[in-house]
Amino acid sequence: MEQPNLNYIQTLSGGDKSFEDKIIAIIKSEFPTEEHIYFKNIKVQNYQLTAEIVHKLKHKISILGLEKSYNVAVAFENNLLDGSTELQVEFESILLTITNFLKQL
Repeated sequence: MEQPNLNYIQTLSGGDKSFEDKIIAIIKSEFPTEEHIYFKNIKVQNYQLTAEIVHKLKHKISILGLEKSYNVAVAFENNLLDGSTELQVEFESILLTITNFLKQL
């Protein structure tokens, strides 16, 4: 499985460490809340709201350099909008990978 990285953030920052730190702080602040909302909505089978939070999370997935995982998130979001939870296990594995990565920062 691919691993999160800071390459995109570092490229975006142009070497501005302060900017990098701000982006990382935002992700570390928002991700746990969005992940919690995801699990709350998937548990009660509110697929519309789950799709909305997956939409938000997929951008963080992309920022963390997870290209294949981003594609999984896009497909999972579309599945949810169609009332299907196909790719749920794969998506939740991505969330766990990101959680572990953010803990190390």
